[in-house]
Amino acid sequence: MATYNIFWKPSAEKDLRRIDKKMIPRILDAIGKIAANPFQPGIRKLQSTEHTYRMRAGEYRIIYSLEQAALIIEIVRVRHRKDVYKS
Repeated sequence: MATYNIFWKPSAEKDLRRIDKKMIPRILDAIGKIAANPFQPGIRKLQSTEHTYRMRAGEYRIIYSLEQAALIIEIVRVRHRKDVYKS
């Protein structure tokens, strides 16, 4: 299976800068696993969306959109679980 290319939305990069520095390696490791296999156990498709998924990384959630044909993953949000689904 080919690896996916990871792209970050500017808002996701901003989210990552606000996270506790001890959690960042765990989050980046989880994103590396997504690049290898975006359909691992524990990954859930978000309701009412066609290409958006979420992955848990401790108390944080990684929201990403997936374009399978082009092998592209775009990281949309990285936030604490209590804040990630709020608009």
